[in-house]
Amino acid sequence: MKRMIWLMVASIMIFGTGIAIAELNSGPEELTIDGGDRGNVPFPHRKHQTNLKDCNICHAVFPQKTGAIAEMKAQGKLKQKDVMNKQCTKCHRNEKKAGNPSGPTTCAKCHMKKG
Repeated sequence: MKRMIWLMVASIMIFGTGIAIAELNSGPEELTIDGGDRGNVPFPHRKHQTNLKDCNICHAVFPQKTGAIAEMKAQGKLKQKDVMNKQCTKCHRNEKKAGNPSGPTTCAKCHMKKG
């Protein structure tokens, strides 16, 4: 509740300055995505926010909450490889093809095998 009030006050204070609410609610710097049998995927969240600048590029597919991907998979609303293949590697490959710096383009480069 305190965080909600703080966000409301902060958004009122900065209204009109061009600072997006997404910049105030930047989420974790790093997080781990459940990668199923192939192993978890360490995800540099803040780096993606900085580079993409539009949260909806990813969050149009799944909500901004911890465990959203795993929850949607369990409910059958998201297929196992939808996020990684249709979002992550597709974007990385497009960036690489355009000659821009990109992230990994193969499964093994992201998934940390379970030991």
